[in-house]
Amino acid sequence: MSKAFIHEDFLLETKASRRLFHDYAIDEPILDYHCHLPPKEVAENRQFRNLFEIWLEGDHYKWRAMRAGGVEERLCTGDAEPYDKFLAWARTVPQTLCNPLYHWTHLELKRYFGVDVLLNEQTAPAVWAQANEQLASPEFSAHGILNRFQVKVVGTTDDPTDDLTHHQTIAKSGLGTRVVPTFRPDKAYNVHQPQVWNEWVKALEQASGVSISNLVQFLDALKKRHDFFHEMGGRLSDHGMEKCFANFPSDADAAAIFDKARAGKAATADEMEKFASHVMLSIGRWNAEKNWTMQMHLGVRRNNNTRLFKKVGPDTGFDSIADTPQITPLANFLDRLDQENSLPKTILYNLNPADNYAFATMVGNFQDGTIPGKIQLGSGWWFLDQKEAMQWQIRALSNLGLLSRFVGMLTDSRSFMSYPRHEYFRRVLCNLLGRDMETGELPNDFDLVGGMVRNICYSNAKQFMGFTD
Repeated sequence: MSKAFIHEDFLLETKASRRLFHDYAIDEPILDYHCHLPPKEVAENRQFRNLFEIWLEGDHYKWRAMRAGGVEERLCTGDAEPYDKFLAWARTVPQTLCNPLYHWTHLELKRYFGVDVLLNEQTAPAVWAQANEQLASPEFSAHGILNRFQVKVVGTTDDPTDDLTHHQTIAKSGLGTRVVPTFRPDKAYNVHQPQVWNEWVKALEQASGVSISNLVQFLDALKKRHDFFHEMGGRLSDHGMEKCFANFPSDADAAAIFDKARAGKAATADEMEKFASHVMLSIGRWNAEKNWTMQMHLGVRRNNNTRLFKKVGPDTGFDSIADTPQITPLANFLDRLDQENSLPKTILYNLNPADNYAFATMVGNFQDGTIPGKIQLGSGWWFLDQKEAMQWQIRALSNLGLLSRFVGMLTDSRSFMSYPRHEYFRRVLCNLLGRDMETGELPNDFDLVGGMVRNICYSNAKQFMGFTD
């Protein structure tokens, strides 16, 4: 009988790799410190009706592949029936050979539903039936999944104007997983879109209880929300940008830009960058005061296809890697906060693999001996969260910094089906280190190397972010 595609030694090429994974990595719990799980679905303990809802709903990775395979938009983001969308995906899967989606698809089906067959048009009906039957059980509710995969902490991604009522509900639910909000203030910078921005400022007024007519009041309101997130267990901020903002205005200039946008006049691109730089400095200072971690996701070019963006909206598969120069503004931003002794713990995620070594060396510039691994090179993000790019990130970090202090993997996902991403990362990590052990580039000391593996899988992130069991 042939071995199943997803087997116990999947991706583990050497004896040492297999021992590292099975003895040191596989049983470690998960600290998913950055994801996009909807807090509402956790609060309501959502029970998914079918495989489409839990697996395909909102998955722009799959939509991109389906479009490339000639699948019409109706079967991606349109109004087709759930089974028809699933069947369209099943027909696409055989075309994804050598794409990480092929690995992820079969790893997820195996870990959630015990499915060993390869997904295609012929096997689709049986896979659909087998998965849907299991999805009806409590084990596959939102809470059941978090418990099943030993997820200790989930960091959702939340706008400062969110009232966090769902987090309050979760905190009272008895769920073993700690679900905390992450402060994502990207909409605060949109002074170049005054109509949208002023609507957001109105929501900020309501959430904070602060009347906002000037920049000081605006920052006061934003800080009140930052304080509230802290009260609700939040310990991280997150910022998604094409590049770091580091064009620092005077207080008077920043106030003038605020006044202009508040009056309904669009800021120029230069003014928007100045305003965002000013606000980002304030948030960095607040993070440092509270011992928070600042996450910076850099290097994405969003909504490139205007026609389809207008048709189906954002986050639907039309973003890509940007080739924007990153290092000078990033250095200037980090240095400005460091000069004030206000640089918080920071995780830098780069989307362009050409920047791996530049980011890794930037990380080393701002380690100051106060916190182990204070500035982190984040795990492979978005287009880089697959085997090859994970290896690039690990090698860049290990060559130029301390892999032993790395805070490890996260899902960065909207899907409850994404927890095998942690297993996938752990297999890649153990395979690299195991190969180095067998070539003599690392000592044949499993307590030493395996201890590092355990720390990267869970303990480093827990210690770094200050979460307790």
